[in-house]
Amino acid sequence: MDKTVTFSFSSTIYEGIEATETFNFKELGIDENLDNEALKIEIERIFQAWVWDKLNISFSIVINKDNP
Repeated sequence: MDKTVTFSFSSTIYEGIEATETFNFKELGIDENLDNEALKIEIERIFQAWVWDKLNISFSIVINKDNP
């Protein structure tokens, strides 16, 4: 049986903004043999991308550096 992970989120501010979806590791391209720490990092990375896609979020970070 394939391992699965379920992603879910809801907004406490905006009513009706929520989603839940279950994926197996193969669908997400996750190696089932990763150690627990590596697995946690990979799932967190994929979860963030999933949420951003569901909410249609784009962002940028700009760091200004003083010229010497």
